[in-house]
Amino acid sequence: MSSLTPRSLTLLGSTGSVGRSALKLVAQAPERFRVVALVGGRDAEALAAQARETGAEFAAIADARQGARLAELLAGSGIENGAGPEAVLDAARRPADIVVGAISGIAGLVPTVAAFGAGRRVALANKECLVAAGAFFMAEAERTGTELLPMDSEHNAIFQALSAAPRADVEKVTITASGGPFRLASRDEISRATAKDALRHPNWSMGAKITIDSATLMNKGLELIEAHHLFALPPDRLEAVVHPESVVHGLVAFRDGSVVAGLAMPDMCVPIAHCLSYPARIETNCRRLDLAKVGRLTFEAPDLDRFPALRLAIAAMEQGGSAPTILNGANEVAVAAFLEGRTGLMGIAAIVEETLGRLPAAGAPDSLEQALALDGEARRVAVSLLPKFAAKAS
Repeated sequence: MSSLTPRSLTLLGSTGSVGRSALKLVAQAPERFRVVALVGGRDAEALAAQARETGAEFAAIADARQGARLAELLAGSGIENGAGPEAVLDAARRPADIVVGAISGIAGLVPTVAAFGAGRRVALANKECLVAAGAFFMAEAERTGTELLPMDSEHNAIFQALSAAPRADVEKVTITASGGPFRLASRDEISRATAKDALRHPNWSMGAKITIDSATLMNKGLELIEAHHLFALPPDRLEAVVHPESVVHGLVAFRDGSVVAGLAMPDMCVPIAHCLSYPARIETNCRRLDLAKVGRLTFEAPDLDRFPALRLAIAAMEQGGSAPTILNGANEVAVAAFLEGRTGLMGIAAIVEETLGRLPAAGAPDSLEQALALDGEARRVAVSLLPKFAAKAS
């Protein structure tokens, strides 16, 4: 990648943890990247500061109520700005070489698809796009000539490991899980955990929703579904193992018995740098792996009794059709309820399971409209179940 031709970059979700990490890398190599547009959620101050620091052409904030504040903060800067869903789509559609899709949850689906286009690279850090609308999402990327690169650490490691041999030679793909803060906790201890307990991740610094998903291991189930679509692998060739050191992020086993693993420190800097510079490699300040200092790498099978959310996600992946979309919508409602103290940590999986049971099985959504409608139906059912599981709150 020539330093004379910087890549133009749009960040969807720039004020989140992935977005902030990406902008740190951009700041380390300003000659390689030019920021076109930034999209934030509700934090107008942070978004305006990022826009000024990067010299972005356009800044959009999803929360329309923050539009006036963003405009005030950017007054005199020459940076275009807007607020609300249409402004977010405007940012996503602006010409750019790379679009980072890092808006959390189902909210990232429409803007990420809006960013698709011939010759466009989308670095995906939003797993819900593939969980809620995987078949449609992948087909639309192919139809529009969009290059998808996985930015999640696990999928990025697998993407790199898959280059070792043709896809037909792949026997098994393994995604690792840290085990979260409750890896050694009893089921009773998990049921009594507070949001403060669950947000104490041992290895990663992430947003609240993904941190709670990590605590329940739902995150690993979502990642299995993501890998199923991203790498066109059947469910029986995908598995998750618990690896508390979070040094091995993904493994690919080939039919000759060889296993290629992707290792790095638990630092999102690594997969972000890979996606932004691919196929080249750039010098970074990412933390370096010192195996002697790590000392040992351990692995164990996940306990599906203590972590039923993972069991539900695996079952949804195997069932296919509408199940993953329902699972995702119900989980977002349940996680939000847990963070608000309206249900317990075990209540999350219980709400998801009952929502799956109440909604009839249907085909996988084949459009954005179908995916959003199904997501909305799952949310309505999940919300209606909150009183039933309120007693389980800590």
